[in-house]
Amino acid sequence: MNVFIASEFSESRNRPVSDRPADAASLKEALRTLGGGVSVITAGEGAERSGATVTSATALSVDPPRMLVSLNRSSSTWPVVERFRHFAVNVIGADHQEVANRFAGVGGLKGPERYVGAEWTRLASGAPVLEDAVAALDCEVEEAIERHSHIILIGRVLSIRLGGGSSLLYQNGKYHAVT
Repeated sequence: MNVFIASEFSESRNRPVSDRPADAASLKEALRTLGGGVSVITAGEGAERSGATVTSATALSVDPPRMLVSLNRSSSTWPVVERFRHFAVNVIGADHQEVANRFAGVGGLKGPERYVGAEWTRLASGAPVLEDAVAALDCEVEEAIERHSHIILIGRVLSIRLGGGSSLLYQNGKYHAVT
């Protein structure tokens, strides 16, 4: 059995090791190194639509089909999800970087302004679904758990749309196309 000692491991990679305190800034820096799939969470109807770009969407279970998403409580998206009790997880591809930026708040766009420039439809829950998303998972809120600065959403998957293509990843402040 091979056992690595931290100093041996870091030397073999030729990278400096930097121990940090377990605080918000260090956690953010560490998490930036973790590549994540980019999804746009959408909710609401008409002028009461909003959404956010996240890397926190993941399957909670496949049987029964449930999704897990973490949203900041201060996000403009959370009150819309709370009111409409639905959300869609739009898995986006490399050609959707502008959509990802709009829903991340780049340019200061809010609410329905974020939907401009893309085609949207609705599935079972009524949440907006990106017409040409790599995949879309339409959910109703099963449970919303408030913890610290975030809401953990558990969504019961009502319908799924598969559009094809490759998903977009985000790591170290940059998008990366998966081929």
